Amino acid sequence: MIRIIDYGLGNVLAFLNVYKRLNIPSGIAKNESDLRDADRVILPGVGSFDHAMILLQQSGMREALDEIVLSQQRPVLGVCVGMQILGSKSEEGKLPGLSWISGSVCKLKSADGPTPLRLPHMGWNDVEPVVSSPLFSGLETDARFYFLHSYHFVCNSKEAVLAEANYGRRFACAIRSHHIFGVQFHPEKSHQYGTRLLKNFAEV
Repeated sequence: MIRIIDYGLGNVLAFLNVYKRLNIPSGIAKNESDLRDADRVILPGVGSFDHAMILLQQSGMREALDEIVLSQQRPVLGVCVGMQILGSKSEEGKLPGLSWISGSVCKLKSADGPTPLRLPHMGWNDVEPVVSSPLFSGLETDARFYFLHSYHFVCNSKEAVLAEANYGRRFACAIRSHHIFGVQFHPEKSHQYGTRLLKNFAEV
């Protein structure tokens, strides 16, 4: 059972609709008891880093998620802000993140220095896997995903980067630490590419 965390951020129904079409068991988790049958977890998110952390704490699921992900080592996929809070901190806020993947979150800036970027980065963008990963099986070339963000995840280790995109500069748009995955883009809004990635996650 794949449980999509509903803590007030992210379009959880879009994920459910994808898995319903794929005939893969899934459901929403709104409290700790909903997580008891979860063998995989999706942590969606939109908005700001601190707001996400506050709502996740208020949901009553924070400690249960730590148990599932860190102790039981069940796969988790963070999406957009749900990916960003996998890190330790963000330039966007003051609260600590989950610290499940070693890294922090920085504002998108152009590699050309003073040239300002139009933010948020919004729309379709090519995604280039930089290492082989089951998450990108069948998406090794010509994969495009939908983005909506102004901040990006900076991994402390290059080995944690699965895929990159380019907007003003190359940045990590998919990351991994063992069974913990994160994607900056929105697979639930990315048509056949997102459907394939979500199917892949169900099989990792």
